[in-house]
Amino acid sequence: MKINRRNFLKTTAITSLYFAGFGIPTFADIKKKKNLIVIMLRGGMDGLCAVPIKDDKNFEKLRSKINLDETLKLTSDFDLHPALENFKSLWDQNNASVFHATSIPYKERSHFEGQNLMMTGGRVPYKHKTGWLGRGMKLAGLTGNGLALSLPMPLLIRGVPLNDNYYPIRSSLPNKGLLNIIEGEFEQYSESDLSATLSMVRKRKFNSYAGNNNSSLAREAGKQLSDPNGPRVAVFQVEEFDTHAAQGGVHGTHADCLREYDQILRGLKASMGSAFKDTLILTLTEFGRTIKQNGGNGTEHGYGTAVLMAGGLIKKSEVHGDWPGLKRKELFQGRDLNATVDARSIYASAMSSVFDLDFKRVQKEVFWGEELQNLSDKLFKA
Repeated sequence: MKINRRNFLKTTAITSLYFAGFGIPTFADIKKKKNLIVIMLRGGMDGLCAVPIKDDKNFEKLRSKINLDETLKLTSDFDLHPALENFKSLWDQNNASVFHATSIPYKERSHFEGQNLMMTGGRVPYKHKTGWLGRGMKLAGLTGNGLALSLPMPLLIRGVPLNDNYYPIRSSLPNKGLLNIIEGEFEQYSESDLSATLSMVRKRKFNSYAGNNNSSLAREAGKQLSDPNGPRVAVFQVEEFDTHAAQGGVHGTHADCLREYDQILRGLKASMGSAFKDTLILTLTEFGRTIKQNGGNGTEHGYGTAVLMAGGLIKKSEVHGDWPGLKRKELFQGRDLNATVDARSIYASAMSSVFDLDFKRVQKEVFWGEELQNLSDKLFKA
C-alpha cells in the first residue's frame, strides 16, 4: 500500500494516544514524578448518562427510551453507568471522583468550535494556536524532545516543541513515506527541531506492532509513564460520543464509548504499578447532551456535563459540584443541564497540582487571567 497522509491515518484506530514531557532537564529537582493523563471524549459525552441523578421522575420521563434500568451505586444522590466498572473499582479505593454540572464556557453547540475551545482553553474559536496543556507544560519547563507519529499533533499539547507520540500501525517502518509525512507536519518548526525529530524516528523500533486498541494503548502508556525518565503527560482520544440516534441505555452506542474509556483506565491501572499513586487522569468533552431524548432515541448537543477523574492523586471519591437541578426553569435555555463551574478551573487546578505550579501563575499565563476557581486542595493530593 502506498503510504500517504490519507492512508496513514486510515490505519489508526478510534482511540489515539499521545505522549509528552520527555527529557526534562529539571527532573533532578523534582521530589517525585507525577503524571497527568487527559482523555478527550469527542462528540459530546452525556454526563447525565454516565453519572445519572437518582430518583428524578421528570428526568426519567423525558428519557423513557434511553433510561438506565441497571446502574452502579456511587452516592445517595448519583449512580454510575454500568459500563464504568473499572471506574467504580477505583472509586471504591478512593481513586476516582466526578465533577458534575460543569462545562467549558461555550454555548453554541458546534463540535468543531467546541473541540477547538476544549483544547485551547479559550473563549473565541480558532483564535489560539496552542493548547492549554501545552502552555502549562511550557510554564512548568516540561519541554519534550520527542516526535509526533500520530498525525497531526493534537492541539491540546501544542505549544511545547518536540513532544513525543506513540501510535502503532500495521506497517513495517520506518520508511521514506512516513518520514515525508512527518516532515510536512513539522514545517512550522525549525530545521534543528525537524532534524532531531527525524533522527529519533530512525532510531525507534516501529515494526513491533503492539495493537492500537484501548487496552494495548493504555498498557503502552502505563509502561512509558511509570519509567522515572519517561513522559509525564499522555493524551488519549475516544471518538463517537455524538449519539443523535440509538444512544441506548445500559447497552448501545454511548455505553460502548464509555466502555472504551473504562478499558483505558483498566490498562493504565494494570501497567503503571506503583506510579499509579502519583497519577491523575481527567476527561475532556466539548459539551453535554440535551436532557430530553429526541425522536431517534438519541440526544442533541447540549451544555453541562461531567468531568470524570481518576488516579492515585484523587483526594477522595466524591461527586463534586453545585447541582443546579433539572426542572425546566433550572435548565440552560430550557433544555440542557446547566453548568455551575467552569471546567477550566478543574484543568488549571490539575496542572497546578501535578506540575507543582502556583495556581495564580497558571491562571494568568495559561488562561490569560480568566476568573477561575482554585480547586486544587479540594480535588487533589499534594
